[in-house]
Amino acid sequence: MIGGHDAPRRPKAPDTPLHVLVLWAHPLEDSFNARLCRTVVECLEQRGHTVDCHDLYRERFQAVMTAEERLAYHDPDRNQAAVASEVARLRRAEGLVMVYPTWNFGVPAILKGYLERVLIPGVAFHLTDGSTRAGLTHVRRLAFITTYGATRSVVKGLVGDPVRKVMLRGLRRLCARDADARWLALYDMNRPTAQRCERFVRRVESVLATW
Repeated sequence: MIGGHDAPRRPKAPDTPLHVLVLWAHPLEDSFNARLCRTVVECLEQRGHTVDCHDLYRERFQAVMTAEERLAYHDPDRNQAAVASEVARLRRAEGLVMVYPTWNFGVPAILKGYLERVLIPGVAFHLTDGSTRAGLTHVRRLAFITTYGATRSVVKGLVGDPVRKVMLRGLRRLCARDADARWLALYDMNRPTAQRCERFVRRVESVLATW
């Protein structure tokens, strides 16, 4: 997971509707994050896309990789057994949206578990003689929608905003070569205001209107 750019060009709306997998990772159904997820689903459906909203908490996704899964990790003939339904949903996706809060400079544990257990060899990427080849080439649109407690200057100054880099440089590399990735982040949520939150919702709506 190397290379990439943090500022992809503005996407051109696809000629045909997409099948979009929305991964939502927040334990509270009345949170601002929940509102963001609802906004995403509504905007995509209004654009004519089909949406598979995967609520990781309510669907009780098991985040912990077992010893058996780890032993089979590098064997594409065996490593999908425990996550077959998840893999099937991911393979249908032409668009992928992740909605989650950033906690402790990282994604929630349940989403991290999804990345570890589902984005595996033979699915998200292929390993040949130590080299990695993209496996999610069917994914043409990406959007990451997140909130941070701290300001952007604090996050970037202290740790370099690692999640942004992982998503835009790492995960994007696993998708179609010309996949467009959008990063939408609302910082300083330790001091939220209704005006800032509403403005961010409008921004999400504006970006997804181009899908």
